[in-house]
Amino acid sequence: MQTERVAIDPLHPAPEIIARAAAVLRGGGLVAFPTETVYGLGANALDERAVQSIFAAKGRPPTNPLIVHVPDLAAAVTLVSDMPAPARALADRFWPGPLSLVLLKSARVPDVVTAGGPTVALRAPAHPVALALLQACGFPLAAPSANPSTHLSPTTADHVLSGLDGKIDMVLDAGPAAGGLESTVLDLTVSPPRLLRPGLATRAQIEAVIGPIGHGPDQNPSAPLRSPGMHERHYAPRAALDCQADSRPRVEQLMRQGVRVGWIVWSPTAPEALAGAIIERLPADAAGYAAGLYAALHRLDQANVSHIVVDLPPAGDAWLAVHDRLRRAAHS
Repeated sequence: MQTERVAIDPLHPAPEIIARAAAVLRGGGLVAFPTETVYGLGANALDERAVQSIFAAKGRPPTNPLIVHVPDLAAAVTLVSDMPAPARALADRFWPGPLSLVLLKSARVPDVVTAGGPTVALRAPAHPVALALLQACGFPLAAPSANPSTHLSPTTADHVLSGLDGKIDMVLDAGPAAGGLESTVLDLTVSPPRLLRPGLATRAQIEAVIGPIGHGPDQNPSAPLRSPGMHERHYAPRAALDCQADSRPRVEQLMRQGVRVGWIVWSPTAPEALAGAIIERLPADAAGYAAGLYAALHRLDQANVSHIVVDLPPAGDAWLAVHDRLRRAAHS
């Protein structure tokens, strides 16, 4: 298969390009497209064979469910057996946006999408290209991140092609994804609702709408997963990665051993250049750090470093998603 790369305006996507991509999807093909979080790999969520091709292209285990993208709340209602009041309130507040809601699925959603479980994660993406594509298709799109399973999520079309070139039909290149990290996932099938994956929508913002929520999985470990991003190793670069509160000694130790080191720091630490280390500096605010993290990790992989050391950023609610991704990327 030859993957077609098509440039598209991120704010005013050309209808003829969107129509071409929608035709690929109607034919059971795979199209990578930008969202406000990362690039997603889309297939018709109601076509079991098309969804299976996502798993094949990514090398994704069938036990890892997919998030289904919809254009709006009305489309989401057709995919669930119940849309409780808190879900409606959250959709009104966050959609389109980076919040995925786990709800009891309807019979319309194939089991392959949900890893055989009774729930489905839904969200309406905020990117103009993603919304135009959903509206042109007229069906929901199952769309995990457009990368090989467990590897770094892509924030550019180049990242997509570095992992999936020749395995998918098309990538819509609208430039960098602004958010940089995947959506927040909230399980509304339990009481109180539980934060399964932190993301760009923060716990504090969610609790301002529906009150207190729990954090972490609350289910039988042998039961089907309710959300992607729950495996211990995920979002990982090729290079080994570890995180240190005081990272300079670790960098110096590795360099003495002759290791080619990448070093990610955030602005307040601002270390002086260390000869031989490849330094990536990220912003001191959580949103800026999140937006730049995957791109920095991709650059270090492209620089062929053997080991990446991350100077740990601050703790706190705003940084939950960043720490979650760093922990999973460092897991071996």
